[in-house]
Amino acid sequence: MLDKIIVTAYGLFLLSGAYFGWKAGSRVSLIMGIVSGILIFAGLYVMTAVNMKSGFWMLSIVSGFLAGVFLMRLLKTHQFMPSGMLLAISLIFLIFCLMRVSKI
Repeated sequence: MLDKIIVTAYGLFLLSGAYFGWKAGSRVSLIMGIVSGILIFAGLYVMTAVNMKSGFWMLSIVSGFLAGVFLMRLLKTHQFMPSGMLLAISLIFLIFCLMRVSKI
């Protein structure tokens, strides 16, 4: 149950980031935030309806990709907000997913 809450919170966090990116004038942030949020919720569906291990692998791949994107943005801009914060949260979520995969 706690796993579903954490995954849902991360998905909602990404969707809210899409909204705030759009408010700041970034259409790319809007599109990528929506796409990544949908992928997280798809992983939640796979985790609950199909196979928990497969769902966590999917979530790990998505969060690992996002961590890479945010790392590149952080290195490019040298500003912690928002890319550094999103990098930290994505890495924490990635570690969470990989720990859950190893326990299943």
